[in-house]
Amino acid sequence: MSEKQATSTRTEVATRTEGSGVLVSDQGRTAIADTVVAKIAGIATREISGVHDLGGGAARAVGAIRDRIPGSRTNLSQGVGVEVGERQAAVDLDIVAEYGVSIADLAVAIRRNVIGSVERMTGLEVTEVNITVHDVFLDDGTDNGEADAPRVE
Repeated sequence: MSEKQATSTRTEVATRTEGSGVLVSDQGRTAIADTVVAKIAGIATREISGVHDLGGGAARAVGAIRDRIPGSRTNLSQGVGVEVGERQAAVDLDIVAEYGVSIADLAVAIRRNVIGSVERMTGLEVTEVNITVHDVFLDDGTDNGEADAPRVE
């Protein structure tokens, strides 16, 4: 095998079909599962300042119970729905925003980070990122674990 043919083979193995999330080569094909895209989108959303939590009321309640179980892990795809095709993906996010944050600016930042992360890591084109804000978190400064201090001694 000549050096030119070897270089050509190595290059062909390393390339992927333009705009496709499926890696294709002479040696096989790699498909990307929905759960992978959902986890990437969930992590990318949590990276944005102003996002308090992901998921609607019921999902957050189940997540709070799960977090109290020793040895359990955070569900990184909680509050994330995805549809994945051969070349494209669509993402639906359910979030809780922190009070005082501009929701419009927050949505722009989330979309930018999710699209960038999913496209960079999977090669899929993200066609849309739909965001539903279910609640606004208001940090009242109290620790729920402490009893209220008496007003008088």
